[in-house]
Amino acid sequence: MKLPFFRPTVGEREIEAVVATLRSGWLTTGAQAKAFEAELAAYVGAKHAVAVNSCTAALHLALEAMGAQRGDLVLVPTMTFAATAEVVRYFDATPVFIDCEPDSLCLDLAAAERALARIAEGAPLPGLAPPYGPVRAILPVHYGGQMADVDGVRALAARYAGVGANPPRIAVIEDAAHTLPAYTRAGADAPWRAVGTTGDITCFSFYANKCITTGEGGMAVTDDAQLADRMRVMSLHGMSKDAWNRYTGKGSWYYEVVAPGFKYNLTDIAAAIGRVQLARADELWQERRRLAAAYHAALADVPGLALPRERADRQHSWHLFPIQLELAAWPVDRNAVIEQLKEAGIATSVHWQPLHMQPYYRERFGLTADACPVAQAAWPRLISLPLFPGLTDDEIGLVADTLRAIQRGARG
Repeated sequence: MKLPFFRPTVGEREIEAVVATLRSGWLTTGAQAKAFEAELAAYVGAKHAVAVNSCTAALHLALEAMGAQRGDLVLVPTMTFAATAEVVRYFDATPVFIDCEPDSLCLDLAAAERALARIAEGAPLPGLAPPYGPVRAILPVHYGGQMADVDGVRALAARYAGVGANPPRIAVIEDAAHTLPAYTRAGADAPWRAVGTTGDITCFSFYANKCITTGEGGMAVTDDAQLADRMRVMSLHGMSKDAWNRYTGKGSWYYEVVAPGFKYNLTDIAAAIGRVQLARADELWQERRRLAAAYHAALADVPGLALPRERADRQHSWHLFPIQLELAAWPVDRNAVIEQLKEAGIATSVHWQPLHMQPYYRERFGLTADACPVAQAAWPRLISLPLFPGLTDDEIGLVADTLRAIQRGARG
């Protein structure tokens, strides 16, 4: 490919950090992971952070810490990656799929409120019927790097807490896999608040193409010490002490298993990369912002394109640059556009086919595509263009010129 969907943004500092860790004699969870936790918590403004091996692990631990169990309901945006809903199923709990906003593709607050009201009334929902278990959590996803309406989600959680079978606290667990940093504010004169400070628990991803990377990795952050302690214990077999606290000079061999936990810890090798990346987070973010602006300028004259926009009360991470085709203005459909971009040497992706339309959830819950009509309409129009630090202006020009040619019918 002339232009891959992403290139890892790692350099000599990351390589040196890995080599130093290899030479230290301590490779698994230890001093590097502990330092990474402290530094990321300070960066976002949270009190506690728990390093794990994926955002999926962080989401699973967050739900477990909030007491998720069989029969619970969890509100999940349909426009998200598989992990956001699959962790709900780990508990034999039920995801309640919520439609998206047409522009941001984040969770639609009005649709979420309608679902909560119908649950409270004991009225049927697409694929679900009463009697209902308690609503345990709402999982907003910050699509593409722009934060969802977290204040609205928190207000909904508070309004429906204790209603019917619901517990006195409905957790807000933010899927922030696409963000770092990102910010929101309540109004033009209100202070900016960072992602990681607005939910009960916020879960980050450090996968290879994310805003910062450890190759594979994740982090859960919270201001609640009890939740952090529970996630930390459950991240390593439910043991009262991790290896760092058992095998170093100040440690003790003795530990207790307090619950059947999981194997979700982050290695020091990965954490060493993460620490260097975190120190570069603002630099990488500013480069993504510049590239997003360059895309907007380059694509402004291409007919039949809806471009992603940053809201006035948000600061976007620009993990993704998802365009939406106005299909009537194109000579071919979305899939053909992707193929013609590929023929020109340009790799793309689609984020995402809505989860309620995926075979498992469609068949398991009897869902039809029109259960979430906005997402149903959006997904055949979506294409995510390459966006990563190091992308050149010439490469953006290649994407724009190729799309312009396809739209004119000059390709294919």
